[in-house]
Amino acid sequence: MQLAPSPRDVVHEDGTAKLYRFPARSGAGPTVLLVPSLINRWYVLDLRRGASVVEALVADNLDVFCLDWGEPNDEDRFLDWNAVVAKLGRAVKKTMRIAGVPKVGMLGYCIGGTLSAIHTALEPSSIGALVNLAGPIDFSHAGFLGHMTNPRWFDPAAIASAGNMSAAQMQAGFVALRPTSQVSKIVAYLDKLGDPQRLEAMEALDAWASDNIAFPAAAYVRYIKELYQENQLVRREHRVAGRPVDLGAIKCPVLTVTTTKDAICPPPAALALNTHSSSEDVSEIAVPGGHVGAVIGDKAKTLLYPQLSQFFRRTKCNSVN
Repeated sequence: MQLAPSPRDVVHEDGTAKLYRFPARSGAGPTVLLVPSLINRWYVLDLRRGASVVEALVADNLDVFCLDWGEPNDEDRFLDWNAVVAKLGRAVKKTMRIAGVPKVGMLGYCIGGTLSAIHTALEPSSIGALVNLAGPIDFSHAGFLGHMTNPRWFDPAAIASAGNMSAAQMQAGFVALRPTSQVSKIVAYLDKLGDPQRLEAMEALDAWASDNIAFPAAAYVRYIKELYQENQLVRREHRVAGRPVDLGAIKCPVLTVTTTKDAICPPPAALALNTHSSSEDVSEIAVPGGHVGAVIGDKAKTLLYPQLSQFFRRTKCNSVN
């Protein structure tokens, strides 16, 4: 079993982060930058053969880049939210420079979707089309994670006072969403023993899910306080490096992808981007499954991947209007 199977080149490094470029098979289609979650390994977007956003877009001759946030070191506890957004901005500029385009298409997944929306609001001229893939925007619909982080009993500053939020700490929150997940995993494993393909899919997902990374402490505190607890993004109160983040500044085509059984980002939390942007070209896709399974499951190949490619092609995301 090979994880992250698509050939790639490292075209830029920024601290612990790397920018990958995946060579297209032929020709040069639209240039797209993928932005994964800050707290999970990037290769959920290139998990394995047949279950890969990267593979599907490259196969359709898109020029695909991906930001790998990297694993924060202990001293990165002081990496704040402003620095995270700035790092994404530098990746966008580098992608534009390398590809030789005035704008890029952007796809953000999970927290990467939130960050992509923030970047696009701050730098709308750099993004020609935006896909929010299960990224929360309106945190009043954050579901159980919103309940867990309620300020009446959750103090992010106190929790992060010892340093970065470790992978184990972050994972504990997700396990709380499904307390019986470990038992279910064992049962599912036994059920798939007679089906090599399904077993490989499960083992690949388990390998990725067990390979989490820490959340820089300073960035974590602002993320929880200002977005989860104060819902500043849709209230137009959020600021990055002193600049107001107004989702109304987003005028490029917007596609929001929700998953029908998403306990991490319920559909209303993601769909708020369509409502709060000023785009005249907004659309949505609802993919069956959970937050991760819908992105890498069997139905993704037919229901999700083709529509992502079609969206970036239809919108001519690298053109200056």
